[in-house]
Amino acid sequence: MREKKQISKAPTNNVISIEEMAKFCKRKGFVYQSSEIYGGLSGFFDFGPLGVELKNNIKQHWWKTFVQSRDDIVGIDGSIITHPSVWKASGHVDSFTDILVSCSKCNARHRADHLIEDKLGINTTGLALEDLRKILKEHNAKCLKCGSALGELNGFNLMFTTNIGPLESESSKSYLRPETAQIIFADFKLIQENARLHLPFGIAQIGKAFRNEISPRDFLFRMREFEQMEIEYFVHPDKTDDCPYFEEVLEHEIQILSEDMQNHNKSQQKMKIKDALHKGIIKTSWHAYWLAKAHKWFISLGAKADNFRIRQHISTELSHYALETWDLEYRFPFGWKELQGLANRTDFDLQQHMKVSGKDLSLYDEETKRKVVPYVICEPSLGVERAFLVFLFDAYTYDAERENIVLKLSPELAPFKVAVFPLVSNKEQLVKKAKEVHDMLKTEFTSFYDQSGSIGRRYSRQDEISTPYCITVDFETLTDDSITIRNRDTTEQHRVKIKELKNTIEKLLNKETHFSDI
Repeated sequence: MREKKQISKAPTNNVISIEEMAKFCKRKGFVYQSSEIYGGLSGFFDFGPLGVELKNNIKQHWWKTFVQSRDDIVGIDGSIITHPSVWKASGHVDSFTDILVSCSKCNARHRADHLIEDKLGINTTGLALEDLRKILKEHNAKCLKCGSALGELNGFNLMFTTNIGPLESESSKSYLRPETAQIIFADFKLIQENARLHLPFGIAQIGKAFRNEISPRDFLFRMREFEQMEIEYFVHPDKTDDCPYFEEVLEHEIQILSEDMQNHNKSQQKMKIKDALHKGIIKTSWHAYWLAKAHKWFISLGAKADNFRIRQHISTELSHYALETWDLEYRFPFGWKELQGLANRTDFDLQQHMKVSGKDLSLYDEETKRKVVPYVICEPSLGVERAFLVFLFDAYTYDAERENIVLKLSPELAPFKVAVFPLVSNKEQLVKKAKEVHDMLKTEFTSFYDQSGSIGRRYSRQDEISTPYCITVDFETLTDDSITIRNRDTTEQHRVKIKELKNTIEKLLNKETHFSDI
């Protein structure tokens, strides 16, 4: 009864807060606060039985789309702890900081830009330390915890430190990686030689990253331990605007917020990728191509196109390594926020690692008969957990007729593809047959078996966790070896022979047939 009461309060406009989403994820087994029985640990989360399936499905689909289905991209799986010189060369040791301000009385620590945005409602995009200090002083901002005066602002390095070996000393000091990109650059020459790659090409990686955030917030949006899905795409330095794949995306439409629009307080505009490139809003065809590909991947999996925009970084917020950066942003309940960063890193990283390591990371150009250091023309870098949130928010639907939440995830992402029920649980023949069907299906698909409660309640439970197809074994099954298959989104039902069931489900999942045609 407690669960049903929570469901009845679901909003009819399908817009829920990040706090409500966190409760839903905990209640259904998607995500838990890590070590909750000990009070939890801010910025760390565990993925439950449904969450781990959804998360793995997201990663597998991304990997299949951007690595396995392409000839120009290969993958690696790098170490989480690597030589500390990697992070010195990349600039993380000296520059990977957020601005910290502490309370003069209770010593509570705040991230300065977040405090200004939350307390004063001022956009801090691109502001430096001195700008933040000036705003706090002008508005006489106080500690959010106790209301006392704030102290000085200082840079706070976000890397977690650790020690290698039994002795703790400066020489044994290392770091948990704050990003996956640098391992790609450090291994660049080996990967290129082993995979026999020729420019242009990309190197992809999915893996954990760690950032000691001053104030983790908004559930899975800002965490201290998270996963990245990232590509470093390398091109010849003389061919930075020569994208052979651009025709695939030139007609694609997306909402665009350029630097000029931001500087003149204009709203984003929907336009075709080819027009944004021709107008000079996006500078290179490569960047335009990857921005479109990032957006298309999300909408191919059921995300709502109009909930996205691409935003150009203004000059004062550009990272030290970037010539140009665009963010793919999503309209979360708490505002437009970065979902995926796509930076033009030029040859900064390879040049830095060449300088610090003393190793040659250049490639020989057969055409010009000279060595070149490739450019990273674009770095599509996406947080798995942020993608996880996007798919949940866009799938979350309250069906007033059913008086129930229906989580309309793409079948490709749904934790369970099918669920199998006996019509009633007190008939041994039905239970036995249903378990046989379940055992048959689970060799090919993730299948859930349930015989608890009424058939209607079982349907509702599967709707909530996004199972696209429910299979019911009834008394008719015992005479003609057919079952009822039900569609999650429409509740439409059809009879299918058991011997045809695997093939039918496979065609539905592969979008080779429509449910109404089976």
